[in-house]
Amino acid sequence: MNGLEKINERIRRDGQAEADAILAEAGKRIEVAQAGYRAQAEQLTADAQAKRRQMVAERLERLQGSADMERRQLLLGAKQACIDEAFSKAAEALRALPRDEYVSLLARVAADNGEGTEELILSAADREAVGADVVSAANATKAGAAFTLSDETRELGGGLVLKKGQVEINCAFDTRLRQLRQEMASDVARILFD
Repeated sequence: MNGLEKINERIRRDGQAEADAILAEAGKRIEVAQAGYRAQAEQLTADAQAKRRQMVAERLERLQGSADMERRQLLLGAKQACIDEAFSKAAEALRALPRDEYVSLLARVAADNGEGTEELILSAADREAVGADVVSAANATKAGAAFTLSDETRELGGGLVLKKGQVEINCAFDTRLRQLRQEMASDVARILFD
């Protein structure tokens, strides 16, 4: 090998060594960059999973809240239906009383709610069946009373209306039970559901 070849060979070896060093450095930089990108990708994946879990938890919480509210509404509706049925059965029981008890009840209602000078308005069926007896019993129940049987009738569903001039006191069973329901709904619910 001559001097020129030796110089060329040395330049080639130095160039190769420098190229190898550059490639090694580039490989290290690539590995560092890849590790950084992997860590960044893992962090992005973990963040996305955490966000997804949070979104799922929030959605589940909203759905649970909606389900709880719907359950409470259904339960309240069922309780209201039971209370409605209880008052409906009470109205039926009042209308189904034996004649003497029914007359006595209507007489007490008139005596307790009237002054004693009112007309008693009944349903057409009650006026026909028990009207005169109710008036007699009401007058006997309240001292000094002079209740009279009205010629007027109304579909009351049981009970009566006290009328004096333009003033009326509605003592129909449905009306009284509706008032009682408003006053006693919580007591009835406690009895039925506790």
